Amino acid sequence: MSNYRIQGQTGDWEVVIGLEVHAQVTSKSKLFSGASTEFGAEPNSQVSLVDAAMPGMLPVPNAECIRQAVRTGMAIEAEIHKWSRFDRKNYFYADLPQGYQISQLYHPIVGEGQLLVEADEKTGIPADKIIGIERIHIEQDAGKLMHDQHPTMSYVDLNRSGVALMEIVSKPDMTSPAEAGAYVRKLRSILRYVGSCDGNMEEGSMRADVNVSVRKVGDTELGTRTETKNVNSVRFVMQVIEYEANRQVDVLESGGKIDQETRLFDVATGTTRTMRSKEDAHDYRYFPDPDLLPVVLEDDFLEDCRASLPELPDAKRTRYESELGLTPYNARELTAEVETFARFETLLAETANRIGKSESKVATPVANWALSVAPGVIKSLGDEANLEHATAQAQASILAMQDKGEISGGQAKEIYEIVLKTGRSPDEVADTEGLKQVSDTGAIETAIDEILANNTDKVEQYRGGKDKLFGFFVGQTMKAMQGKANPAVVNQILKDKLG
Repeated sequence: MSNYRIQGQTGDWEVVIGLEVHAQVTSKSKLFSGASTEFGAEPNSQVSLVDAAMPGMLPVPNAECIRQAVRTGMAIEAEIHKWSRFDRKNYFYADLPQGYQISQLYHPIVGEGQLLVEADEKTGIPADKIIGIERIHIEQDAGKLMHDQHPTMSYVDLNRSGVALMEIVSKPDMTSPAEAGAYVRKLRSILRYVGSCDGNMEEGSMRADVNVSVRKVGDTELGTRTETKNVNSVRFVMQVIEYEANRQVDVLESGGKIDQETRLFDVATGTTRTMRSKEDAHDYRYFPDPDLLPVVLEDDFLEDCRASLPELPDAKRTRYESELGLTPYNARELTAEVETFARFETLLAETANRIGKSESKVATPVANWALSVAPGVIKSLGDEANLEHATAQAQASILAMQDKGEISGGQAKEIYEIVLKTGRSPDEVADTEGLKQVSDTGAIETAIDEILANNTDKVEQYRGGKDKLFGFFVGQTMKAMQGKANPAVVNQILKDKLG
């Protein structure tokens, strides 16, 4: 349970949040036409006669869009409805050529599911929490009005008209901005694992309608909610909740009432404003679309959908902890994004193969390198870093040298910097730039003998019980060896000689 509270003059309030996430389905063509869905095309260059609602044009369902919605439902452990139906949602707007949107209301393709949000003390989530998902339905997107192209008129771009969307409707189970942010991040991660949506919120392929209400702590009845439309980043979702919850508390404590309405978020000011009064389902005059037959899913189709699913974030995180021995933090960070785990697994396999050890034996150093060391080097170099040189082969070569004790952690960073800037081989860099550790016991022993001879007083103090002086001897040895001595060898020789 979240501890998020709003302190009002009349007592503490809590917020209740539900999210309706619109995710653009990954498909080359639209939901009911063959027009392209590619982002960034010239306005009105990807519009079929169906999308433009020309008389006599009939919609034909895109099987790939239905497949992707089913796979998404399976990924959130939801009930898949073998029989579903498309409805017409009637309303007039300039970017909706048909005068209605083809959607699903009464019989959606996906029923109830759930999503796990992991505990994270840093962001204010004290314990793991299951967020219920009420449904996923498929619908077509509207076009886009462009208000900044002409001083007195608005232009209409219908490229987006008819693009397939999954509307993923949560239950009102979230009780803090942090939980809502974590929910959106986790949902986005799952969609990208599955491949059903690219999750690009900046391009509008994933956006959220944020439903917020408040009530006194201890109350069980839900308050009147507002819906803030088309919020296109996790940070903005959290800002909407923060602002809207506090606004509603202020209204209620001053004796006012909350209107059920649709609101818009102003990014510049971080505030919401009224857009229109909130419609109910009956206002849209839903009825079954007469041009489309019900969708009936066969068992073979469902089996193929399930077989096509990849290992999902929760299962992958559990495997990383149990089989690879990674810490919960590293496992969570590595599985958060598709690109992150893909790079890690490629590097892990390459490193294990090069060193000749099992993946579980090298997983921890590879994880630390992937999450901390390598990003740190890239950040320090800035524009000097050429990421084309950041190959798994090059990084595995560095990790293999470190595993064999040929280079230190500091030398590994130096080598990687040179590799990123020049594209040279890590082995060649280590050899020619003098970046290999000295493991020659004879050379190290000679240096240590000289240091001990020059510091007989400290040797006696160490042997008399001043254990902290051991660090002094290590430091002096590394200085004498110009930082290139193998620390493990240095430590062992010192222990032997100091007794």
